[in-house]
Amino acid sequence: MSALEALGRGSRDNGFNFALNAHLWGCVNPLAAFGTEEQKLAYLPRLTSGEWIGALAATEREAGSDVFSLQTRALRRDDAYMLAGHKMLITNAPVADVLLVLATLDPGRGAFGLTAFLVERGTPGLRVRERVDKMGLSTAQMGEVVLDGCAVPARNRLGPEGGGLAIFNHIMEWERGFIMAFAAGAMERQLEACLAYARERRQFDRPIGQFQAVAHRLVDMRVRWEASRLLLYRFAWLKREPRAALAEAAITKLAVSEAWVRSCEDAMRIYGGYGYLTETGVERELRDALGSLSYSGTAEMQRQIVARWLEI
Repeated sequence: MSALEALGRGSRDNGFNFALNAHLWGCVNPLAAFGTEEQKLAYLPRLTSGEWIGALAATEREAGSDVFSLQTRALRRDDAYMLAGHKMLITNAPVADVLLVLATLDPGRGAFGLTAFLVERGTPGLRVRERVDKMGLSTAQMGEVVLDGCAVPARNRLGPEGGGLAIFNHIMEWERGFIMAFAAGAMERQLEACLAYARERRQFDRPIGQFQAVAHRLVDMRVRWEASRLLLYRFAWLKREPRAALAEAAITKLAVSEAWVRSCEDAMRIYGGYGYLTETGVERELRDALGSLSYSGTAEMQRQIVARWLEI
């Protein structure tokens, strides 16, 4: 958590920070948790050294937050599985060396048919379409993944048949709980920049920070940053033990993502017209932050998870 927060504080490249998290929580972490010794030896050294890049291929056109509706099929044939389907909005897909692909063995089995597979770049039947353009996080490459009769050795199945739901829930819990750590670092960096600007920029013969409207925005930014850090480190503390924290992960993801967006909006207001200029980078921070309301499950999905936990 501390390393990811420091990365967000020290680097303005939110796209890279996001892509790194997609690599860690979408591929490295589940491989370490569910992989066989053979799989760990084959992949983890290269994935953890940075030699290889990983990606999670779960999202489809009709299956975003509703992962149980995914249509990618996996058919067992002797010592291999034939994968067929179309994934979209896959972070790191254009540069990934290995993808963790979620597919269903039998749509009639619903969630219990989900199975995970490790598919290497260059596997026959695997195609990655060109990167897609986005409003923010521009250095995080996203693309579409097409699986057309893609033969994956049985040894590359991650976990048991039908074990994809447990793996996906594991991924989402860790990702939602940790992915916003870099945003907390970015919020601190942003606050420091806004404080410096509010002390330096003068209007009506005094620094703009002395105006209550500006000062209150700065206070709100500080409060959001402090509250975000508490939620993030509370989640990290909970994960010291092997216990589920799905609701806490959703709360953390929801609160920190919305806090980041609001603080970026405050920064735009503090900078005034200069915040609208690309040279300041303030508008880019807002564009990057807006993406956090969608990735790893939308804000609405996080609220639905917490609502179920409250037994409403």
